[in-house]
Amino acid sequence: MSVQRSLAATILAVGLSVGGGGMAFDLQGHRGARGLAPENTLAGFARALAIGVTTLEMDIAVTADGVVVVSHDPALNPDITRGRDGRWLEAPGPLIRSLTLEALRRHDVGRIRPGSRYASLYPAQEAVDGERVPTLAEVIGLTRRLGANGVRFNIETKVFPDRPDRTVPAEEMAERLAQVLAAEAVEDRAIVQSFDWRTLKWFQANRPGIALAFLTSAHGGADTVSPRHGRPSIWLAGHDPAAFGGSIPRTVQAAGGRIWSPDHRGLAETEIAEAKRLGLVVIPWTVNDPAIMERLIGWGVDGIITDYPDRLRAVMARRGMALPPPVASGG
Repeated sequence: MSVQRSLAATILAVGLSVGGGGMAFDLQGHRGARGLAPENTLAGFARALAIGVTTLEMDIAVTADGVVVVSHDPALNPDITRGRDGRWLEAPGPLIRSLTLEALRRHDVGRIRPGSRYASLYPAQEAVDGERVPTLAEVIGLTRRLGANGVRFNIETKVFPDRPDRTVPAEEMAERLAQVLAAEAVEDRAIVQSFDWRTLKWFQANRPGIALAFLTSAHGGADTVSPRHGRPSIWLAGHDPAAFGGSIPRTVQAAGGRIWSPDHRGLAETEIAEAKRLGLVVIPWTVNDPAIMERLIGWGVDGIITDYPDRLRAVMARRGMALPPPVASGG
C-alpha cells in the first residue's frame, strides 16, 4: 500500500470524509492548540482532543540522555520558560541536546511571558502552570488514557542543516523517533514531517511504511526552497526545484513524497491544482484566519494545520463537512 493510500485509509477509518468527494479532511491541531493552550504540552494536546481533531501536530527534540521530547525550539525559549524559582529565562536557555530529561523537567512551560511579542500573538491562550516538556511517549500515552485511539500524530523533526550543532544529527533523531513509534505501536497512526528532507530520506530507506510529509516554506527568512549563493537549497536533501521548472509539487514528487505541507502564505490555487494532478495530498500550515481556511478548502486542500482547531471546526461545520469527535478530558 502506498503512503498516500495508507494516509487516506487511516483517516477514513476514523469515520471522516469530505462531503461528496469521499476523501477525509485532516484537521490538525498545531502544537496541540497553541492559540488556546500552552504549546506542545500535555495540557495543550488534551485541549485539542477536547475540541476534536483528526491529528495532533507537534515537534521533537532529543535530550542528552537520548529521550525524544516534544519541543519546537532546540533551546529553551525564554518567552515560555521559567526556572524552579518561577523566574523567566532572560535569554535562550541551553540546548535541549545538552540537557538530560531530568534537567529539562526543572522548567515550567505552562504560560507565555506577559508583555512579550509572543503573548500579543496569542492573547487567548490560557495558562496551565506546572506544565513540563513532555516526552513523545507521554503524549502517545495521553491519547491512550483518554481513549483517543484513532487520532494521528504528525511529528516534525526539528533539525537544521544550516545549524547542525543545535540538535542531534538528523539520522539519529530519525532513528530515535522510529524506535518510539515502534515501541508505542503507533507507526500506522504517525506522519513524520520535516523541512529538512534528510530525515524523510532516512525513513524512506529504513521505515518505508511510515507516512511522510514534505514541509516547505518560500517565505522571507524562513525560505527552505530557494537557491542560496547560486546553489540549491540545503534543506531539500539534494533535490533541486530548478530541475522541475521551479515547481515545488514536482520536486516533492521527485523526492518520493506523497504529502506536501506548504506554508499557506503566498500559496497559489494553481500550485494546489498541480499537486493534486500529481496525486499529492496537500496540507498547508499554519492557517488561523477562517477566511483563508474557507479559501483553501475551496481550492481542494486535504487538510489544514492550525493553532485554533475550534475555528477550523466552525468553518468545516458551515460547509457541512464531517467533524472528528471531541474526546472528553476525563475519559
